[in-house]
Amino acid sequence: MAKTLIKGGTVITAVEQMEADVLIDEGKVVALLGRGHTVEADEVIDATGKLVLPGGIDVHTHMELPFGGTFAADTFETGTRAAAWGGTTTIVDFAVQTVGESALEGWEKWMAKAEGNCAIDYGFHMITGDINDQTLKDMELLVREGVTSFKMFMAYPGVFYSDDGQILRAMQKAAEDGATICMHAENGIAIDVLVAQALDRGETDPIHHGLVRRSILEGEATHRAIRLAEVAGVQLYIVHLSAQEALDEVIAARDRGLNVFAETCPQYLFLSLEDLGNGFDGAKYVCSPPLRDADEGHQERLWRGLRTNDLQVVSTDHCPFCMGDHHTFGTQKELGRGDFSKIPNGMPGVEPRMILMYNGGVVEGRIGLNRFVEITATTPAKMFGMYPKKGTIAIGSDADIVVFDPNGSHVISVDTHHMDVDYSAYDGWEMKGKVETVLSKGKVIIADDRYLGSPGDGEYIARGTSQYQV
Repeated sequence: MAKTLIKGGTVITAVEQMEADVLIDEGKVVALLGRGHTVEADEVIDATGKLVLPGGIDVHTHMELPFGGTFAADTFETGTRAAAWGGTTTIVDFAVQTVGESALEGWEKWMAKAEGNCAIDYGFHMITGDINDQTLKDMELLVREGVTSFKMFMAYPGVFYSDDGQILRAMQKAAEDGATICMHAENGIAIDVLVAQALDRGETDPIHHGLVRRSILEGEATHRAIRLAEVAGVQLYIVHLSAQEALDEVIAARDRGLNVFAETCPQYLFLSLEDLGNGFDGAKYVCSPPLRDADEGHQERLWRGLRTNDLQVVSTDHCPFCMGDHHTFGTQKELGRGDFSKIPNGMPGVEPRMILMYNGGVVEGRIGLNRFVEITATTPAKMFGMYPKKGTIAIGSDADIVVFDPNGSHVISVDTHHMDVDYSAYDGWEMKGKVETVLSKGKVIIADDRYLGSPGDGEYIARGTSQYQV
């Protein structure tokens, strides 16, 4: 592979800002050079006036996920290509174990879906949907294969739901193997009662999805998950945290010295319950947990949590479904017309995550550049066993790098985005800054508003155990 020099930019990591040139060879960063050096390179990328950032890492995506009678609209090919356009160079997706299937079989199915199709590097968490003796044995085998985190659900009875006893058994096994439990923390049993009551009253529009999935029930489930994790002695990672009640539980646990961590998502930082309220058009914004009431102060609490490191990561929970028919998977959001409980839960987000967080965080003065890199790249890499191979710009690290123009501009639009979904939750939003060039393992895959990569550029990452602990 040819040597590449990224010249003239400002390198930003989680801890440094430096005027340095980056020399890349054989897909790795081999030198960080001061100005005025003399070095030979086969390709020179001019980054003058630009920021040179570690490629983003999105540790919560759902490509091709079967849900609610259809599949998430993005395949591994389309979804990872869209991620690259947005400056994300690694994803960690979720392989799925269904009831009656072994966890190993589920992982092998997802490996087959991804292999040879991904534009960027990828790893897997494992959704353990059927806790039994064989699953517990499979968990140990999966850790050896680099699947070092397991997702469980306190929501969706009859689909992914696990009861407290099953959760505790899986947590105990994960603790034994040094793995992390990722938890969808909502009280699904109580929520289903509220859903049935709302439908009986004739409340069928998407707004009621947000109203029945009460924030206090996210807080209750988060508290219960933390207590079970404390009993088991396992590291716990709360996914897609949306509510201040849940954040309060995470803060209390961390203050007691527990290895409890959490992510939030752009939709909870920028959108609100009110977006669900425009008749069936609100189906665009149906996700779980739901968007929260702007008047209740959830968004400001989440931003504060990012500033104080009580929230460590911003991921997307990218799980898109079309409003109209999808060209391959057919009817999607329309499955829930007349019954909000049948709307496939999920939103598109893998492409705009980085630009949204740059604008809402850095441009708006909520966080600095170093913290921006920390929550979108460095901590995800550490939390899920990929650092320093991923998540930073350092000698020996993979050359997953984004050249970002802070003086550029970008308008988020369904007409120009690359996700395979027919709407954008942020359509028409004007963004300051622009992803200009993206390298994956030293190969330029985005440049001059062109995609230069190909399916199969991305490789499977066998992850280590978490490097991010109290």
